[in-house]
Amino acid sequence: MTLIRSWIESANAPDTDFPLNNLPYGVFSLPNENKRMGVAIGDKIIDLPKLVENGHLSHANLIPNGHDNPFLQESWNDFMALGPGFWRFFREALTKSLSEGSDPSHIEEALVPMAEAKLLMPFRVSEFTDFYASRHHATNVGTMFRGAENALPPNWLHIPIGYNGRASSVVVDGTDVIRPQGQLKGPNQDVPSFLPSRRFDFELEMGAIVGVPSDGPISLDDAMANIFGYVILNDWSARDIQAWEYQPLGPFQAKATATTISPWIVTAAALEPFRVDTPEREFDLLDHLKDTGPMLYDIDLEVAIAPEGKDETVITRTNYREMYYSSAQQLTHHTSSGCPMRVGDLLGSGTISGPSKESRGALLELSWGGKEPLTLDTGETRSFIEDGDTITMRGAAKGDGYRIGFGKCAGKVLPARS
Repeated sequence: MTLIRSWIESANAPDTDFPLNNLPYGVFSLPNENKRMGVAIGDKIIDLPKLVENGHLSHANLIPNGHDNPFLQESWNDFMALGPGFWRFFREALTKSLSEGSDPSHIEEALVPMAEAKLLMPFRVSEFTDFYASRHHATNVGTMFRGAENALPPNWLHIPIGYNGRASSVVVDGTDVIRPQGQLKGPNQDVPSFLPSRRFDFELEMGAIVGVPSDGPISLDDAMANIFGYVILNDWSARDIQAWEYQPLGPFQAKATATTISPWIVTAAALEPFRVDTPEREFDLLDHLKDTGPMLYDIDLEVAIAPEGKDETVITRTNYREMYYSSAQQLTHHTSSGCPMRVGDLLGSGTISGPSKESRGALLELSWGGKEPLTLDTGETRSFIEDGDTITMRGAAKGDGYRIGFGKCAGKVLPARS
């Protein structure tokens, strides 16, 4: 697909994250105003409540009978609950109104400069599940801790492994993250100490947002259709706290500090032209998880680290297509036990790592457990995140003369509470 040209000129720039092909959904505020739902287009945000005020998004011409106007809420959950048919109808209508040659009169008065807006959480997170679904990442981590011959546990090539996380700690881009404290135990200690994490890390992930509820097992094709959209996701991780606590039940406090997401929900519809196949399988998956078509997306991703007051250094570049399991397979597996899923459930893909050192999705891998520190452009070295460091993640699917971007996913690490 090529660029769909808009009468909003900034949306036609080849370097914008938000061309007309994208139309991602977010929530924003302006000085002295409440939260408002918006759509990103070029360097502008369409203020949807203003379109309601001028009649462009009224009940009479758009909203199904019996439903409150979803564009007057403080999150996209009510919109998602209206279902895929409504998602498609709204996207098509908005695309037509913004296309080059259409009448700008209704929408022009609702445009807000993005630079003047504060971006907020775009949806209410119902539940959060994080997975461990990149073979390169799982192999690297397993090799570090168990040796190359035992890197992958026996179940890894048959099911997407995951754990239930904390929806309450999901935050939006720009939110500071306070270094966690917890029990740490070194190899020469008889008992643990309660200290700030010394091996605090990021995890480069994508987050899939469930838009259609389910109650019981669903098929892989239904799972693909039930995913409303995607965000970039950083599942911050305290490696040293996790090393002591995770046996026998897995991650707990080490992964409960914060999970940062990018502020714009990029819809599955916008990413449709970028679907790609999952990697070749070592074992055939069981029937309920077998791919029925291209299930992943070709999305370039990068992570940068900036010491306080200094320029950033890009320390890794990878691609979402490197995952062994897709979000649809993760969702199908999640429901297979009968687990109900809700509108606003968030599924973290798991750390996205590629085959080379420069494409690893966490400092644990990049520094090989701290044994091979990275040298930044500033001359400083890093094995793990230091206080004052800002971690910024970016990503985009790249088409013919345009890109489908997510905005940044950034957080600054502050010292542990005294």
